[in-house]
Amino acid sequence: MRYNEEQTIFYGLINVDDWSIYLAVSEEGLCYVGSQGAGIKEMEAWFEKNRPKASLVDDSDKISIYTDQLVDYLNGDRKAFNLPVDLIGTTFQDAVWKSLQNIPFGETVTYTDIAEQIGKPKSVRAVGTAIGANPVLIVVPCHRVISKGGKMAGYRGGIPMKEKLLGLESK
Repeated sequence: MRYNEEQTIFYGLINVDDWSIYLAVSEEGLCYVGSQGAGIKEMEAWFEKNRPKASLVDDSDKISIYTDQLVDYLNGDRKAFNLPVDLIGTTFQDAVWKSLQNIPFGETVTYTDIAEQIGKPKSVRAVGTAIGANPVLIVVPCHRVISKGGKMAGYRGGIPMKEKLLGLESK
């Protein structure tokens, strides 16, 4: 697992309309998208826990391609991303995150749907845990997963952010 490797991570802040989100990029691709309005402390804590030997460098030029696509999405001008992502997870998490990336723009699925798609129909709670560990909000669209009854369920960025993203996609 590469989580304990020394690496340089470039980061920056997106400020568009009322969105304020940190994102971070490794040499491999986008590796972190923060919660709306959470500030730099959330990102620093995530890297301390998940990539403890990473050196964070504020560099908006190095992340501009990623920033541009996220800004386009937040402005309603983009429905899909064509960015490399750098995800480090367990085999189970990887399967869940890959499944999330197949959810079409503007659509939702349930945790049960994801569990069935990855061939683990009895692992609904574990799917929820894996979704909660998704480090790349929006681009790996975990906001498109809702509970079986149609309710908003947990989201790292908070339910208001999840509702806002789904609202943006329903326009």
